[in-house]
Amino acid sequence: MLESLGMLTGSPWIYAVVALSVLLDVFLPLLPSGVLVITAATAAAAGSTTVVGAAGKVAVAQAQEVPSLLLLMLCAFTASVLGDLVAFRLARRRDGRVARTIARSRRLTTAQERLGGALSAGGGALVVVARFAPAGRSVVSLSAGVAHRRLKEFLPWSVLAAVAWTGYSAGLGYLGGQWLGASWFGAAISVLALFAAGSLAAYFIRRPGPGTASPA
Repeated sequence: MLESLGMLTGSPWIYAVVALSVLLDVFLPLLPSGVLVITAATAAAAGSTTVVGAAGKVAVAQAQEVPSLLLLMLCAFTASVLGDLVAFRLARRRDGRVARTIARSRRLTTAQERLGGALSAGGGALVVVARFAPAGRSVVSLSAGVAHRRLKEFLPWSVLAAVAWTGYSAGLGYLGGQWLGASWFGAAISVLALFAAGSLAAYFIRRPGPGTASPA
């Protein structure tokens, strides 16, 4: 599997795979979109190597086909915003199926109530924080749609969340590759840092807000 993923990062298909994974993980949170972004960004860190010739001249040689970091980030960012909008629009439909699903879950109902209050008060930073939490993006996008929040309330925060998540994930992979080497070790350390950010985000979301009583 690792060998296949390594081959994929050297192929132009990596952009399509990353975009599709990021687009769909709002519905399938188990998709490893963050891991894919980090792995591709780590490969991008290996873009060129410096070779010193016998005559002392320095030449730059391409080590292998590697993805463009900027194009990779653009694909991930665009797919993130589009995925949020698709989930938001589907949840706004009048058939009520998504609303009934949320109503059956105490956790989702609480998240929906917090999100509605945060967006109304201009505190949509919750949307940005939730982007890092496991399944947080799904809860936020669907809850915003079910609550019939206005698009102009939700979209700017979705864009900001996409910028923050894409920048953090790609930055981890690229800087990890620069500092630790473009290897699986560097990618693994970056993935651990992404999971740590997700755990902190989940803790923040679960924490009761001001004036909110903790469940018994």
